[in-house]
Amino acid sequence: MHLIDTHCHLDVEDFDPDRARVLAAARAGGVREIVVPAIHRAGWPKLLALCAEDAGLYPALGLHPVYLAQHRDEDVPALAAAVAEQRPLAVGEIGLDYHVATEAGERRRQRELCAAQLAVAAEAGLPVLVHVRKAHADMLGLLADAGVGGGIAHAFNGSPEQAERYLDLGFKLGFGGMLTFARSTKLRGLAAALPLAAIVLETDAPDLTVASHRYQRNSPEYLPEVLAALAEVRGADPAELAAATTANARAVLGLPGAPDA
Repeated sequence: MHLIDTHCHLDVEDFDPDRARVLAAARAGGVREIVVPAIHRAGWPKLLALCAEDAGLYPALGLHPVYLAQHRDEDVPALAAAVAEQRPLAVGEIGLDYHVATEAGERRRQRELCAAQLAVAAEAGLPVLVHVRKAHADMLGLLADAGVGGGIAHAFNGSPEQAERYLDLGFKLGFGGMLTFARSTKLRGLAAALPLAAIVLETDAPDLTVASHRYQRNSPEYLPEVLAALAEVRGADPAELAAATTANARAVLGLPGAPDA
């Protein structure tokens, strides 16, 4: 089995004590490739260095909307320069989060920052990894205007109608640990009903952990549990779902064939 974790913050300090063990455990469970998205500019050097050490780790560079207070005007030109020099797999993690941004001014600044980063991605011809909470209508509008070549709506939690709009824009939808909770009936129903070609797997580690490790640090080694939950709700063979979701990730992110591991 060969799985791709399309969204894992393996570079953050939560993994500093045991990153090598975590990565070895993930690989032993079939998680052979991991996309590592950035949060803020200060973290880009560490993230890039980590990915440079391992052929199965792929960097994405971006400015996360939740950390709006940490971002500066010069960070967007710096992102454009880093994208041109480093050629990451994608631009991300970017997006809109109206759960944390409750004031009109904050939301406007998030939209401006997201639009600027979408322009960087469009210019570079790269896909984007988008974070969206309580902001799907605005996010879809920005994506339609930006003309980016697709990407992944990470930790998707929208409606079937919104899902269809993302798919029309060339996006895949990321499903992670929340799918393993029996109480996530809406999300599980959506994962069962969507065309398989729409779905990619992720952990968002160290956040949004699986049910079996509730209140604990999430890890890419738990991605097979997300696969098992997807197989349960779809009544499908896990091996077939592994192959399909991996192929979906390769297609939307422009990934080459599997690296040696």
